[in-house]
Amino acid sequence: MTQELFDLNIGYIHFKNPVAIAPMAGITDSSFVNSYGKSAALVIMGGYNLDEKTNAAACELIERGRKEFVSQEPIEYITKELNAVDFDGTVGINMRSSKLKPLLDAAEIIRDAGALMELDAHCRQPEMKEAGVGEALMEDLPRLTDWIRQIKETGVVLSVKIRANVVDDIQLAKAIESAGADIIHVDAMKEGAGADLDTIRRIRDATRIFLIGNNSVQNFDDAKEMFSRGADMVSVGRQAMDSPEIIDSLVEAVSEFQEITGWYNAPKHICRGQGDLRGLTFCCLPVKPCAVHNKAKQLGFSPREFANLKMEFVKGTPLEYGDSTCFGSLAWCCKITKPCFMRDGVLDLIDLSPQEYMKLKKQMADYILDHAKEK
Repeated sequence: MTQELFDLNIGYIHFKNPVAIAPMAGITDSSFVNSYGKSAALVIMGGYNLDEKTNAAACELIERGRKEFVSQEPIEYITKELNAVDFDGTVGINMRSSKLKPLLDAAEIIRDAGALMELDAHCRQPEMKEAGVGEALMEDLPRLTDWIRQIKETGVVLSVKIRANVVDDIQLAKAIESAGADIIHVDAMKEGAGADLDTIRRIRDATRIFLIGNNSVQNFDDAKEMFSRGADMVSVGRQAMDSPEIIDSLVEAVSEFQEITGWYNAPKHICRGQGDLRGLTFCCLPVKPCAVHNKAKQLGFSPREFANLKMEFVKGTPLEYGDSTCFGSLAWCCKITKPCFMRDGVLDLIDLSPQEYMKLKKQMADYILDHAKEK
């Protein structure tokens, strides 16, 4: 499994695969990374507390039995932690601070270490919210977006960790993207068991930002459900400690899936009712009323405009061929994981591999979404 298998690049960072370990306060430090990181592409340490208020809140949490990282010299502590990591992947640092200045100071250190910074807008503990961090940031969009803009001025690659179903998820995601963050790391939490996959899909439809999905990933089937709703990466929390083999298992499975299909996080088909907007790349010619009309309209396209756009993309590419397919072109054919003797016959005839077919379909999806953005 090589780095070239996955084209996952953000600024100065390349992720070798789409599997991460999420931050867990008081647990994920350099020692944890060295012990549990294994084949993950990203391990996020922290959350670390950077100022007097957050350290005081952390002490209160410790008193009631929770684990936390507390340091009187947080910048020096983070520097030491970064230097102690022995890990063949990317390290992230999840941080809380009630003031902007410590975050800016830390951002420069993290940038110079080639690591990733994660702003914690996720913690729901009352003590942290009272200190103005965690979920309090989600509820204060002007402050959150201002902090994102100023942190990004340091040049650090920035993730923002959020929790679903606390505020308006779409408004929040759009604001984070517009402010310049590189990544949204969403804990897709909902009432009851399992992850809120619909929130992943809705955020994907509303933004083009790199999206990490978190919550209830216990095996590759769970990961694939998040990938197919638009997550670029999935993260695992306590499961990485309870079942240390899960990271290797996820990396092996998603790498094999990428080798077979060429698009590990290809969307579900629109007509199944679960596909995100990228799924328009697999839609039939819109000759009769169906789900494609609503999805195209969502992007501002009439059925004719949508059809013309797909045919513009395939012109001069192997997808232009396919006289024996349903609509005369591979432009209208479905995912390679769905059996179709007509599509596969054309692929054999023009000597186009399933992987190259899917890569072209991914490029078509980007083409459609790019043109929608220009409307």
